[in-house]
Parts: sequence; C-alpha cells; structure tokens
Amino acid sequence: MGPAIVIFGAAVRPDGQPSGALRRRVEAALTFGARHPDALYVPTGGLGDHPPAEAEVMAALLRAAGVADLRILAETSGTDTVSSVRAVRRLLLAAGHRGPVFAATSAYHVPRCVLLLRLAGLPARACKPPPGPAATRRRKRWYWRLREIPAVPWDAALLLWLRATGRL
Repeated sequence: MGPAIVIFGAAVRPDGQPSGALRRRVEAALTFGARHPDALYVPTGGLGDHPPAEAEVMAALLRAAGVADLRILAETSGTDTVSSVRAVRRLLLAAGHRGPVFAATSAYHVPRCVLLLRLAGLPARACKPPPGPAATRRRKRWYWRLREIPAVPWDAALLLWLRATGRL
C-alpha cells in the first residue's frame, strides 16, 4: 500500500477557481506523489466563503494532472485543520489504509499539520512544502507564521482532549 498524501485546503476564489496557495499545495503533492505511483491523494476542505468545496477544487486539479479517480479520496467536510485531521483519520481507517501519511501544505502550516496527524494516530511526515509566491510581502509572510504560534498548542490540546474523551 502506498502513502496517503493529505492535501490541506486553502481558499477558493469567488469565481470557483483555486487560490494561489491551494494550487501550490496541490502542485507540492503532485511533485511528491510522482515518486510514489501507488499514492493515495486525500484533498481536504469543505465549503468556504465561495463554492465549490476546497477538496473538490483540488480533486479537479489532480484529475487534470492525470491522477486517476481511484487514487483520489476527497474529504469535503473539514472546516479547519482539526476537523480536517479528524475526518481524514476516519476516511483512512475506513479505507483500510495502513501506510505512511504525508502532509502537503504551505511551509508555515507543516508543523501543525504533521503534529495533529500524529496525535490522531497516523504515521505522518511532511511533503516538501511548495515555494511561497515571490510577490508575497514580508509582513504578510510573518502574519501567517505568527498566527501558528497560538494555533499549534491550542489545536494540539483540543485534539488530545478529543482523543481522551473518545471523540476523535
């Protein structure tokens, strides 16, 4: 059984097209998956501000890149990182997946995603994150990095509580 590559969601634009971050995350997953012909792609993310669901947009990008439908297991209910991890865990267990799990997401988001997947009992590691856009201002990059500081312990504590209470 090949690895599962979990692609964490990002915004969908008002016209239904992928944001740059969403597109780059899929590209990172495809680059990693090129070395694993039996990889299972798990795009995750529900309906955000604009339809369709993030996972549906990513699945379409995967198909357009030549990934077969049977290698795509879309998770369309996640509304944040914790709910996505919980849903991915349920999907992979139901599918009988026993292989490694890799997180494909933006560089600032990798530590939180890998940690949460591991706390959920999945043997997670990171895909090489996609390069950020060259035009991103330094201030905006720091905004995304700094918001992870409270998010990591908060989400980890929440997931541990969910696990301890049998709600994972």
